[in-house]
Amino acid sequence: MALGVFGAFKGIDAFGRTSEDVKVKTRTGALLTLVSAIFIATFTLVEFVDFRKIHVDTAIVVDRSRGEKLQVVFNMTFPRVPCYLLNLDVTDISGEVVRDITHHVVKTRLDPSALMPIHDGLYRTGLENEVDKQLAAKGPNYCGSCYGGLEPVSGCCNTCDEVRQAYSDRGWAFGNPDAIDQCVSEHWTDKVQAMQNEGCNIEGRVRVNKVTGNIQFSPGRSFVVNRPEVFQMVPYLQNANHYFGHWIHSMEIYDYDEDTWTRQHLPEHIRERLGIARSPLEEVYAHTDNAEYMFQYFLKVVKNTYKSLNGETYKTHQYSTSSYERDLATLSRGKNEDGIDIVHERLGVPGAFFNFDISSMEVVHIEQKQSWAHFITSMAAIIGGVLTVASLADALLFNTQGLIKKGAAAVAAEGKQPYQPTPSVKIM
Repeated sequence: MALGVFGAFKGIDAFGRTSEDVKVKTRTGALLTLVSAIFIATFTLVEFVDFRKIHVDTAIVVDRSRGEKLQVVFNMTFPRVPCYLLNLDVTDISGEVVRDITHHVVKTRLDPSALMPIHDGLYRTGLENEVDKQLAAKGPNYCGSCYGGLEPVSGCCNTCDEVRQAYSDRGWAFGNPDAIDQCVSEHWTDKVQAMQNEGCNIEGRVRVNKVTGNIQFSPGRSFVVNRPEVFQMVPYLQNANHYFGHWIHSMEIYDYDEDTWTRQHLPEHIRERLGIARSPLEEVYAHTDNAEYMFQYFLKVVKNTYKSLNGETYKTHQYSTSSYERDLATLSRGKNEDGIDIVHERLGVPGAFFNFDISSMEVVHIEQKQSWAHFITSMAAIIGGVLTVASLADALLFNTQGLIKKGAAAVAAEGKQPYQPTPSVKIM
């Protein structure tokens, strides 16, 4: 009874079998079988290699991060600007202004002839030793005057540099150091004049808000007078012909939590994907023989995230850049490269200015591998497709051979000879 019930299902068998005595095996079929096996093996190997390969999908999404900060790591050389005169400021669109940055920044004095570091040439090293000696000689109860400048919390300006800072905080220009007792006792003017022909290498990092802003390498300290920013030009250094031509050895933008060691030891393919294998401002040289010259760089910063298969996430920032140079000797009017008159709204300041703009988009790279289900499905498609095409080719060849044989048999049965062309006769 059971066999009868299951026997009824034979009618829906999609894989009917033919008996051995009606099978016809041909050499053409054998050849197609070998060719099919070769194709299946080749496609299987290709699919397996692709299955083992890690693919990286890239997507662009809206950057939803808020309140983050960025790190700008730089290394620059100014061959004709002394370290004393070189100043680093950071401003941004939010209104935050950080002037005279020295934290995490190292200035190295350079010999003007060979641009090699001067022995014990770290910025202020020699001056500070002299200052310490002067303060020790004046005693612990000494309290120097700030000469009308904005006094610090201690109420005393014991060094020439503290007087300069008090003047800057008050919004005054520090123009006559020889009238300041602290500067005279430190021989400040003589030491600064001795440095006026030197160059300077500045290296370090600054943290900036993740908003539009700029980093300024300019001459002298800056201060604010009724909102506009004014740069302090030292009178006795104005005629020293300090040119702001420079070498940008490197300039990289890091995520707030990213460190240099991690970035440098990332695999090369990840660095390539993140666009940090080589910085756009790496080993860039800008030259000028004009003391009144302004270099501007415009950086478009985009956040990048890389997610690996093992769950690790790398976050960084890459940027593109364009540059613009201004000859300030033409004041506010001049001609551009096409000979067209242009007018600048305000006068510029000699120096190198890096204006950065933060993109609202984020580029996300995600590592992915094919699943076993995808691999098995692909294998089934390969095997089924190759065998189907081979069976169609075999059926076509088999039927063609059958028709040819039937035609030859019909001609033989009628006693007719197949048509043969008459041989040509050559006349001698």
